[in-house]
Amino acid sequence: APQNRTCDLSSLMVCVKHVAEDEKGIVLSPLHAPAYDLLWIVPFGAATGVAIHYDTEAIRDLGIHTSRENKFNKLSDYAGLYGPFAAAGVGYAAGHVKQDDYLKETAVLSAEAMADAGILDEGMKYALDREYPMAHNAKGGFWPGGPKSWPNNPSMPSEHAMNVWAFAHVVAGQYDGIATQALVYGVAGTVSVSRVLARQHFPSDVLVGSAFGWLIGGYVLHHRSVENGRLVDVSAVETPLGRGFEVRVSLSRGD
Repeated sequence: APQNRTCDLSSLMVCVKHVAEDEKGIVLSPLHAPAYDLLWIVPFGAATGVAIHYDTEAIRDLGIHTSRENKFNKLSDYAGLYGPFAAAGVGYAAGHVKQDDYLKETAVLSAEAMADAGILDEGMKYALDREYPMAHNAKGGFWPGGPKSWPNNPSMPSEHAMNVWAFAHVVAGQYDGIATQALVYGVAGTVSVSRVLARQHFPSDVLVGSAFGWLIGGYVLHHRSVENGRLVDVSAVETPLGRGFEVRVSLSRGD
């Protein structure tokens, strides 16, 4: 019988394998990037550099307003972390009950993308070791105390932004209606802005987190979605005449 290569609650090790494979691919993808990717990599790098230059000024201009910070911190927590994970869980359950494989796939892919985003976020945070805006009058230094004080509660990139943009790209890619895209990307943009207004991250932290989250969502969507990645799937099967191959072609998508 063919092996189950679909991530599901009944095959959690497949999910782990997918996340690990995609994480490796994401980390190594810059080594295989085509030359034309420089058309967006260079502007993105320049924008990040400019944002870092003005980060301290931007955070200081915001001032300290405890009630505002608490409000936007809660908003970003619910919309950027709890909400997407809850939506993935509800989507999976609803897909199972309704026997809607496309909805289940969307939920699984969004969860895998968020898992990849969380792993990459932690790795980047500890590699960059940037101070949070609340520290040292929002200087935002990288490796401020050197190796002796590492880690220093690192700030870059924004986990909330990376998580919600990874989720949003998967959902918007699977259900590409204007209303759905406006909703998920609108929520993602709100979360990104909220992290700055909450003084939890510098603008450049959010910029980097949002960009990487969107790229991670696209990577998972392209490599794991039946509609967007595996239009033709070939697997080995046992038949009465012996071992053969099954070719499955996906010609439909969810509404």
